[in-house]
Amino acid sequence: MTFKNKKIKEITVIGSGTMGNGIAHSFAFSGFNVTLIDVSEDSLRNAIVTIHKNLDRQVAKDLISEKEKENILQRIKTSVNLKEGVNNADLIIEAASENIDIKLKIFKDLSELTKPDAILATNTSSISITKIAAVTHQPDQVIGMHFMNPVPLMKLVEVIRGYATSDEVTSAIMELSKTLGKSPVEVNDYPGFVANRILMPMINEAIYSLYEGVAGVSEIDTVMKLGMAHPMGPLQLADFIGLDVCLSIMNVLYDGFGNPKYAPCPLLVNMVTAGKKGVKSGEGFYAYRHGTKELIVADKFK
Repeated sequence: MTFKNKKIKEITVIGSGTMGNGIAHSFAFSGFNVTLIDVSEDSLRNAIVTIHKNLDRQVAKDLISEKEKENILQRIKTSVNLKEGVNNADLIIEAASENIDIKLKIFKDLSELTKPDAILATNTSSISITKIAAVTHQPDQVIGMHFMNPVPLMKLVEVIRGYATSDEVTSAIMELSKTLGKSPVEVNDYPGFVANRILMPMINEAIYSLYEGVAGVSEIDTVMKLGMAHPMGPLQLADFIGLDVCLSIMNVLYDGFGNPKYAPCPLLVNMVTAGKKGVKSGEGFYAYRHGTKELIVADKFK
């Protein structure tokens, strides 16, 4: 893969959470050298443990050999030093928290620390690529790569071009995504892009249906699973995504369009304020008790 006559070989991923470690896994699996960066050594250790477990599952399914697993792991290194981690990268993918201030700070720093021809990508699920690019010296080299969770399994990558993103960078990222075995879809930079502009209002409406007493948690999810052939109900999916992330995206849509139909449900706001964020906190619409995969409706909604 080339960009401006230079090979895209060295990848840096910023943020070692669920999305970051999944992105690192996918690139290393496809033969790229990856540096995974986080501010915490503990977070990086946990990320490598997660990648190791996910690779073990691929070995168990005969998708890769034990030797291939070891080779993949050897292609991933970790760092808590942003400057050292990005200075040789051809592509940097930011996968930090879905917080505009954090992302702007990261990209402002990246603009000073990376090679002049490095591509700067963000895994944001809703925040404006144009706004992120505006804090850099090279807005034409900033693009969105919105991977789906779980990254190693999901085929879609939303490739979002900002107002200034060049055709050359867009083409390079589309082709690069294909080398990962993904199916990239090019979209333009408007609030929520495509995936979350459609998905999040549906989830928000499901929460409103619960809030207004139309039906209970399991009933709402069952209607959508059995009636609409969704693999997961919208309330369970919200828990899986993270209710705080859902709220953040709804706020981006509401602020971006100014339309009341995008206003987050008060129940969603209250749950996030109370720390009930779904799977990550152990409770959302369902309770996630250690040692069980059974979906148990949270006491609040029984």
